[in-house]
Amino acid sequence: MYIPKYHAMPDRAALHMHIEQHPLGSWVCTADDRLVANHIPFVLDREQGAHGRLLGHVSRANPVWRALAQGVPSVVMFMGPNAYITPAWYPGKQTHGQVVPTWNYVTVHAHGMARAIEEPAWILNMLERLTQAQESARSNPWQVSDAPAHYIEKMLRAIVGIELTIDHLEGRNKISQDEDRDDRLGTVEGLMQTFDAPAQVLAGMVLRELKIEEHDREGH
Repeated sequence: MYIPKYHAMPDRAALHMHIEQHPLGSWVCTADDRLVANHIPFVLDREQGAHGRLLGHVSRANPVWRALAQGVPSVVMFMGPNAYITPAWYPGKQTHGQVVPTWNYVTVHAHGMARAIEEPAWILNMLERLTQAQESARSNPWQVSDAPAHYIEKMLRAIVGIELTIDHLEGRNKISQDEDRDDRLGTVEGLMQTFDAPAQVLAGMVLRELKIEEHDREGH
């Protein structure tokens, strides 16, 4: 992924947090000499390896897992909030007109070797961790053990585990850093007026980044 220096996310903890907040990954690997993409939720194990590992599963009917016998290079993309940015929001449109549309977004890419795991105990543990990650904030969280044991056994036979050990982790935080201050403030106001939740999250990020930059300049 192309990442200008001012868009880089060098902090591993922030990269991990982004994955945990946006766990549905777009997983791309090679199978039968072609690129294959699947969209599956992952749970992040932060403590395994230098950058962590991703745990998930696919349907046994999905042929992708059969290509992973020896391990296959993969990339999983975790897209966060994103929004179109219209130049109509920029004060610069009125003063000099030298403005164009853009798109703000936050994304993290995890690269590594993926392998398939058919061991029922491993798959069950992965499902319990994945479920807990999504259910823990609920007042009455559902657990895998809430379902009948014979039903869970049937489900386990229908899926295959996927493990990806991360050997390279990168993120891009594209939030108007290359725009003028007034145009960035115009972006914040415009995003806030869209009443779209991801857009409003981005508005807060743009404003926070601007304040950090101004604070750093004052400190120097």
